[in-house]
Amino acid sequence: MATVLLLRHGRTTANATGELAGRLPVELDDTGRRQAERAGERLRALPLAAVVTSPLIRCRTTVELALPGATPVVDEAFTECGYGDWEGRPLKELAKQELWPVVQQHPSAAVFPNGEAMAAMSTRAVAGVRKWDARVTAEHGPEALWVVCSHGDVIKAIVADALGLHLDQFQRIVADPASVSVIRYTPTRPFVVRVNDTSDLSSLVPQAAVASDAAVGGGAGAGV
Repeated sequence: MATVLLLRHGRTTANATGELAGRLPVELDDTGRRQAERAGERLRALPLAAVVTSPLIRCRTTVELALPGATPVVDEAFTECGYGDWEGRPLKELAKQELWPVVQQHPSAAVFPNGEAMAAMSTRAVAGVRKWDARVTAEHGPEALWVVCSHGDVIKAIVADALGLHLDQFQRIVADPASVSVIRYTPTRPFVVRVNDTSDLSSLVPQAAVASDAAVGGGAGAGV
């Protein structure tokens, strides 16, 4: 099966001020734009078969800055969790709510007021990534790489599922702004290759592509 790179959007104005953005149209701040550009320096070394993004502006901007030549596909499966009445409120204020410890310790039971259940968010995100992974594999082969730009909780839920963890443990996973987490799905189980990574991604290039490039360049390194 193909390999998916889960890219979190760059830092936003809400991240900087400590507010829960949810599905509000918050933009990247200057730091976030630089983070997106640096992520692009790493991603552009990869032969990406597909680029998918959450519909929210912070993800679409991240993709535009990171991969300006790409034609991303917007998919609602990867949008942020619907935090309902919590959206736009300071995190320090939300931490005083009765629901807060449920979100942190028993998120599978958390349903946001006039919003989405965290379990529903996890279900749609995992279904979305598996659907896309199967599609990319069918169209481009099992060595294909593809990227989806999404949000912290969404990425953590996908990684938790790949690790075989219950959703109640997903808060143990970190997905910082502009970080990349990598999962390779197989018919028997997923393999989590990287989590919250901000380092070089060139080792993810399929060996067949590396050998082909080496042959074009005169064969140097083709036997590695």
